[in-house]
Order: sequence, then C-alpha cells, then structure tokens
Amino acid sequence: MEPFRKDIRSVKGIGEKRAQALNKLGVFSLFDLISYFPRRYEDRSSVKPIALVQDGESACISAVVADEPRLSRIRRGLEVVRFRVYDDSAEVSVTYFNQPYVRNQLQRGNSYRFFGRMEVKGSRRSLTNPVFESEELPAGRMSVTGRILPVYRLSSGLQQSALRQSIRQGLDSCRGQIPELLPESVRTGYGLMAAEDAYENIHFPQDTAVLDQARKRFVFEELFLLSCALGSRRKADRSGIVVPKPDFMPFYESLPFSPTGAQRRAIEEAASDMASGRQMSRLLQGDVGSGKTLVAAALIWQCFQAGYAAAFMAPTEILAEQHFRTLCGILGGLGVRVGLLTGSTRTREKRELTEALEAGSLDLIVGTHALLSDGLHFSRLALTITDEQHRFGVEQRSHFGTGEHTDRGALPPHVYVMSATPIPRTLALIIYGDLALSVLDELPPGRQKVDTFCVGSAYHQRLLAFIRKLCAEGRQVFVVCPKVEEDEDSEISLTESGKKLLSAVEYAEQLRQELPELRIGCVHGKMKTADKDLVMQQMTAGALDVLVSTTVIEVGVDIPNAALMLVENADRFGLSQLHQLRGRVGRGEHKSYCVLVTDSESEEARARMKIMCETGDGFRIAEEDLRLRGPGDFFGSRQHGLPEMHVADLGTDTETLMKAKDAADRLLALDPTLSLPEHAALRDRVLLLTEKLDGTLN
Repeated sequence: MEPFRKDIRSVKGIGEKRAQALNKLGVFSLFDLISYFPRRYEDRSSVKPIALVQDGESACISAVVADEPRLSRIRRGLEVVRFRVYDDSAEVSVTYFNQPYVRNQLQRGNSYRFFGRMEVKGSRRSLTNPVFESEELPAGRMSVTGRILPVYRLSSGLQQSALRQSIRQGLDSCRGQIPELLPESVRTGYGLMAAEDAYENIHFPQDTAVLDQARKRFVFEELFLLSCALGSRRKADRSGIVVPKPDFMPFYESLPFSPTGAQRRAIEEAASDMASGRQMSRLLQGDVGSGKTLVAAALIWQCFQAGYAAAFMAPTEILAEQHFRTLCGILGGLGVRVGLLTGSTRTREKRELTEALEAGSLDLIVGTHALLSDGLHFSRLALTITDEQHRFGVEQRSHFGTGEHTDRGALPPHVYVMSATPIPRTLALIIYGDLALSVLDELPPGRQKVDTFCVGSAYHQRLLAFIRKLCAEGRQVFVVCPKVEEDEDSEISLTESGKKLLSAVEYAEQLRQELPELRIGCVHGKMKTADKDLVMQQMTAGALDVLVSTTVIEVGVDIPNAALMLVENADRFGLSQLHQLRGRVGRGEHKSYCVLVTDSESEEARARMKIMCETGDGFRIAEEDLRLRGPGDFFGSRQHGLPEMHVADLGTDTETLMKAKDAADRLLALDPTLSLPEHAALRDRVLLLTEKLDGTLN
C-alpha cells in the first residue's frame, strides 16, 4: 500500500490549486484519488435518432451542422450562439449561452455527437448548451459522448472534466501495481472481478455489464473489509462467572400470566450462557410490547438464586423509574432487594445506595448512566443489562459491564443487551456482530392491535371530538409534537403549507382552550426532572386525560389505559420513531388507535405514512426506515459508529453482506491476525479501517 500513500500532487496534472480542491473532498493520497468513486453515471453510449428523443430526455444524438453558427450579443454580459443540426429523422435548434468560442469549433456540413436535454414544443425541438465532440473522434477513455460517463461529487474550484482527468492520470500511474486485497479463493469463489479491472471499470466502464461487475466487486470488498475489521476486534471468548441454571417453574408460577414461548426460549438461551463458564454477550431484540423486561427479570432471579447481584441500566430517568417499578412488582415478592439510582437521586440516598451495593445488601440496582459513576462498587455483580443500548454514548456503552466496578480479581459480569427498536439484520450484524442473538417474535396475551390512520390537519375538529369521546369513556390520550422550541423562528418551525409548527407547550395551551372540560398536561425534555416526573405520575395515576409531549415518551412509558396516540406533523419523525410512539398505546384491554397528522404532499412522506398504516411489524418498518433514511440517520445520530459506505448500501445489499461476513469469518478462522504473506495488503487495509472503528463501536 506504500505507493498509494503518495500525495496527490505527485500525480501528473495535479497542481497546488487542484490539490486543494481535492483535499476538500477528502482526497489526499493516490489511493484516495482512485477510490473516489462516481456518485452516478450518464449513459451516453447509445446514439438516438433526433425524432425518437422525448421531451425532457437527456440523450446522445449524431447530427450534421446545417448552417453557420451565428453569434448575437443580446445585451451586456449575454452572448448567444445559435444554429440548426439534423439527421435522417429530424432537425433541432441548438443554443449556447455565453460560450462564443463554440462558433469557431463547429463547422457547417460537419457531423458531431451532441449530448443534452431535449425540449419538444409541438414540431419544434431544441437543445441548450449540449456537450459535443467531432464525429471523427472515436469514443475513447476521455471522450464526453458515445460512452458511459462518470459523474462525481465536486467541491468549489473543481469541474467534472478536471476530476475525470486527474483520476485517469491516477489510474494510469499505478497500472499493474494495484494490490489484490481479496484472497484468490474468495475472489474466484464469489465470481468477483480482479482489483485492477474493477478500479478501471468503476470509473470508466465500457458498458453497463462491466460496470455492474465492478460495483459487485467493490460492494463485496467494502463489506468484507468491514467484516474482517469487526471480526479482528471481537473479544475472544472469556471466562465468565458460573451462574447455575435454576428450575424456572417457581418464577413462572409467581407471575399473574403465562410467559410466551418466545420469552421462555429467550430465557433458556441466556440462562444456558450464564451457566456455561464463558462470559455471556447476548442481544435480546423484540418489537414494542414483546415482553423483554420479563426476560430480564428471569435472569436477575437466576443470579439471585445463585447468590449474585445484577445491574440494569436504562437511557432515561422515566424509563429507569418504570423498570424499577416493574421489576419490584415481579421480583419483590420473591425476596429480591431492588434499588434505584439516577441523576436525580439525592446525595444522601445515593450514599446509602453506594454503601448497600458495596456491602452486598442489594440484589439489583436499576438506574441511568449514573450507574457508571466513579466510586460506585458492585459487590457480587454477575449480570449487567442495558436497555435500548444504542441510545447511550459509545464510551458509556463500552464502560458498562467491563468489570471495572466489580470486586478486584473477579471475573467480568455477563452482558445482556435489550432493544425495543427493531434493527434491520444488516445493522444488527455490524453494530452487535459479536453478540449472540435472541428474538422475541410473539406478543404477550392482552396486547391489542393498534389501528393506524393518516389524516391532514383539516381533520382537527373531528380529532377533538374523538378525544372527547375516548376521555368520556375513561380512556387517556397521548399527543406528540415535533421537538421545536417555543421561541424558535426558523424554517424548521413552519409546516410545508407555511403554518407555524406548534411546540408541545403551545399545543397543550391550545388544547386547554379547545377542550376546557379535560385535564391536559405537558411534558418535554427542557423541564426539570422533578416537574417531568410529577406530570408522568399524574398521567400514570389517571389524574390527566391528555398528555401533550415531545418524544421523551417514545420508549418505555407504560400506561395501559391510554387508547389514542396522536402524532402531529408525523412526516417529521422517522418510521421507527413513529412505531415506538405507537407502541405507547394498545397496552391494556381497550381498543387503541394511532392517528398520524400530516399535510406533506411529498411522495416519500406519503410512502412512509402508508407503511405505518399497513403494518404493525416493527422489523418490516425498520427495513423500510433504513432503506429510506440510510444507516447514518437510522438512529437519529452517528453514534453507532458505522463507517461511511462508499459503494455498498446496507439497506439493499443484505445478501452480499451475509456472504462477505461468512467469507471473512472463514478467513479469520484460518489466519486470525492476517499474518500470512499473501494477506499483507488486506491486513494493511483492515488495520486502517480498525483505527477508524476504535472508539466508535463498543
């Protein structure tokens, strides 16, 4: 790889000015240059008769110049060159603005290839500023017609032609030297193009067939490198605390309901891991309301039976407090001593909890990131459980469960990760690639199907009537608004139709005027924790009829009496976020509804709302969310640490990812450190990628 680390200024034709423009694109070395792939292509390879080109179509034509190009100066700063061209099928008027030199480059009676966007008005056809070159010039490596042309993302001061020329020079300068990263057995086994041919054809393809082969090669290579980098970072199997697997019948019999088959299966899988003598690292994935907390309770009870303690970390105080109440209800009667530690815990209580943890007089501590506080020591800790793990910062995620806060010399605790956000398999393989997977694919008895509807803001009065009706029946209602500050005066505060986007506080005040007979509360992220807790307690106790909120209620809030989730300006939320919000209702015996309000007319918004109305399957919704928004925005941030994909698409290249991961696993099983001479180039690239991943993936 050493020759490819050379500065781009070493490439013929790249001076200081062009180098600076390339640097803005992240191109610094020769390797960066040849790896700067096109963002799209224009197929100029086939020449069409003029008469067959449709209005608005960009096409390549071969035509003869019918008359001498005429230069007109319309006004100061505006010069126009006009002429006609024709072929055997029709003629077309050609116009160039502020390109006077064109008049001298085109000769009457000569044939040229033109590429541009055709305008057709009745029998008149016209082209404006088309690119052209002489018909006598054969379509070649640097021609602009008669071939498939790469189109790149640009920076200021850089033109497509200059970038194409630089990449052409870069490829020529390393001809015969591009290393083959993929082992021969992998390349031939999956029918992949050789590296040098792939670089040539991803930039300058001769036809669509070889372009497809080049893309196939680089999609596989990108996912193979990522799989190798992640595989090399995985922790080797470590010894773990032996937590004997108990007879779970006493635990099941203590419950007021019978666990589902999926819950029992997940409990057995994790319980066997903890009893194996190896450290458990397992992800429990389940849709909204699938009963993950019960599975966690069973594993905590397993630790309790063996004389060990557990810690349970949630991303928000609301969720931590709810888990505390739920787990106390399930485990308190079985003798499990439970504590709660959050950022709002008073100093005296925190000191008492810290002492109880160290003394071993607590069997379970539930909390937020406060559980990571310095000075906190867990005695007898055998299990850490993290709920909605992707919502924590990377350092927090990696810090929890390392054994740093446990007894000196003790084995690290078992690690159990839970996610109610369905994660597409592609992302799960990457983000949690080193974790075993359990899936809850059944809903517990009593969970209701939530009917979902999408309406415009014109339905506001009808929705008010529906809220009155439900509340008169004793039900409660959630109303969620986008997270917009009251004093924010920007475009984000306006809907597509130009209406002001109301904040949760403003919307709650409006509802109080429209529904004066109802008890309406409001909760949002800017409130003090104590005030927020008070409102949530009022809602839980039934002292409020309607709760207007931002997305602070997105995860974990459990109010079985709530029967309507109304989401204003729903187009501003991701699909997975909308699915989470919908999961706040339908948790009791009452028929429940979700109404998505949007006036957006965009095709994407309509498609997203249609998916929400058609299915309650969180995994299908997650796949669509990934496809529409991409992995960088899937969780609303980039803290998941995924590197940017240049060619591969994690939303559509699932099958290739599976193949690449399988190939990487088999290679690492034979050569874990990639130390064999034939893997030297691959090792260099994997090390570069690993450096980027370190500190970003837990």
